[in-house]
Amino acid sequence: MVDQVKESILQFAPFQSAVDEGFWHRLSSLKLNKLGIDESPIPITGFFAPCSHHQVSNHLTLLAESLPPESSEQSSTPAISRGNRNRCPVPGILYNTNTLEGFHALDKQSLLRAEAKKIWEDINSGKVEEDSSVLLRFLVISFADLKKWSFHYWFAFPALIFDPPATVVDLKPAAQWFSLEEAESLKAACNDWRNMCSTTDVPFFLVSIASNSAVTIRHLADFEACQRDGHKVLFGFYDPCHLPNNPGWPLRNLLSFIFKRFGNQKVQFLCYRENRGFADLELSLVGEAAISNSQEWINNQNMPNAVGWELNNRGRKVSRCISLAKTMDPTRLATAAADLNLKLMRWRALPSLNLNVLSSTRCLLLGAGTLGCQVARMLMAWGVRKITLLDSGKVSMSNPLRQSLYTLDDCLNGGELKATAAVRSLSRIFPAVEAEAVIMAIPMPGHPVTSQEENSVLEDCKHLHDLIDSHDAIFLLTDTRESRWLPSLLCANANKVTITAALGFDSFLVMRHGAGPMNPPHELKAQKDLSAETETLSITDKLQQRLGCYFCNDVVAPIDSTSNRTLDQQCTVTRPGLAPIASSLAVELLVGILHHPSGIFAKAEFANSIEASSSEQPLGILPHQVRGSLSQFSQMLLVGHASTSCTACSSIVVSEYRKRGLEFILEAINHPTYLEDITGLTELKKSAGSFELDWDNEEDDDEFLEI
Repeated sequence: MVDQVKESILQFAPFQSAVDEGFWHRLSSLKLNKLGIDESPIPITGFFAPCSHHQVSNHLTLLAESLPPESSEQSSTPAISRGNRNRCPVPGILYNTNTLEGFHALDKQSLLRAEAKKIWEDINSGKVEEDSSVLLRFLVISFADLKKWSFHYWFAFPALIFDPPATVVDLKPAAQWFSLEEAESLKAACNDWRNMCSTTDVPFFLVSIASNSAVTIRHLADFEACQRDGHKVLFGFYDPCHLPNNPGWPLRNLLSFIFKRFGNQKVQFLCYRENRGFADLELSLVGEAAISNSQEWINNQNMPNAVGWELNNRGRKVSRCISLAKTMDPTRLATAAADLNLKLMRWRALPSLNLNVLSSTRCLLLGAGTLGCQVARMLMAWGVRKITLLDSGKVSMSNPLRQSLYTLDDCLNGGELKATAAVRSLSRIFPAVEAEAVIMAIPMPGHPVTSQEENSVLEDCKHLHDLIDSHDAIFLLTDTRESRWLPSLLCANANKVTITAALGFDSFLVMRHGAGPMNPPHELKAQKDLSAETETLSITDKLQQRLGCYFCNDVVAPIDSTSNRTLDQQCTVTRPGLAPIASSLAVELLVGILHHPSGIFAKAEFANSIEASSSEQPLGILPHQVRGSLSQFSQMLLVGHASTSCTACSSIVVSEYRKRGLEFILEAINHPTYLEDITGLTELKKSAGSFELDWDNEEDDDEFLEI
């Protein structure tokens, strides 16, 4: 407790700090998104107002807007709110360390003295008369533990020391110091001053009293003019303190300024306080301060000592710690935690990582089995937030051990629909994910439909077309070869980023499909007429070979691969570690495409290849196909260019689809040889018949099937 007025030494009520929760959120975001490991001091702005309650002092407060904006295009200084009578801005500096050890190791006395020196220099240079808020410069040191959402911090309010201390004479309520006429004039002048937008943020001012008791409020720079006019002058300041016998902390540096700048041996001051937004002369104080060796202090060119580290409630010099983990919304915490690894990657390893592109990419997963579950989780780990899962199956008892989004409860009562259960599981893992389930089977060549089923199948085809059009990236993760055909065709037609992952017993294939045949690189102008478009395509293929799709190396059309199979053929038997490897590589391919300047048109890259050397992408090379063998613990990078006879992505197939639409798809479903006939594969096989090649051997392709 500060001493009473009977003491001759002038004692001040220390400044108190308050930090709004929004400040810590903004600091966390600034640290993750912009500062990284940079420990450079950060300019901040604190806010305070005159005391407005006879029992409660006001604090110097940090708000979200106290920090500078994150955008590099904007100013590095905080966005200060001007003209708010309840928030007078004060300049400060923040030192945020990377470790708790670094926080404790800071040379606190040197930091305090450095800020006090700025105040001393501002007094001597005359800057205080231009911007009096610099007398209240403050300092904050902090450490933000972004894993635990706890924040260690300590405020300092530097104040220059008088030696010997200043004394106070006749400190009393302002209402007892002024005459009635002066008091009425003062209240009116103060209220007008506080209501003016240009002066609400000026914490120090002059009270000029003319001989006729008229009171005006003036700037500090007007002191000598007021004296020449013969006015009585008091130095006023916004006093955050409510105590009846002690002025607030801001008076300390104001007195230093007055004695140093004007050489007064005695100074009359007004501690301006309010009640409900208006001047309260009963709560406000007036006093006279004196310094015994003022001339020596005035002539001293060396900066005096300074104090100012904030004390805790027990009067001790210790830092404070606040934890926000329990008060934060769980979804918000989950989102921040999910993004933590990605944002930390940007600090050193991947500064160019585009988190906005990842979070806004809409991914469609065709298949919610072993691969679908793993791919969905890998996408969320990379920051993808918009995921649609398409599947028509139900969770069986054998699934939960291999398919990471399901549990035993999903298998009961006949089994939950996979897509529905997967979406529910994703939301439990990460509440901020925007996951959607689509229950439908994909129409397939080699699986003819009856006339009664046609409308339903065609409706499914149209639905799949719309789904692919509305998503940015499509993953082919289904369990049969023929179920990939229609999605491959639709993706080639819409020029969508397409990733295939397939599993064998101990081998896998992961590949990205090339751009569609009707979508040449941007430098080639597209033709509106279909025939002209097809003609342009031939030129495009000569200028730049497209990368192939899943079907480009096939010499037969996709047909029914599920009939007449034994149990081990009906259920894909794979080594347990294979699906996570393939799924991770599939998602890594997508991230590579999204960050490559050529996107879907990017050429296949190999280690030490010309393409890889010329691009030098931060994520590394961007291959076309990755084939791996778990038994050999090996992996190969391959490239396969688009085939003009491909049954899924060739120009003739895409052109036929654009011409005939659903009628074309229905014919491909019901007549297995139709695709071979229109692409020329039938004639190719006939012409090669003399070589007695086994064209129906699909062992290589059927080796890669998913669960």
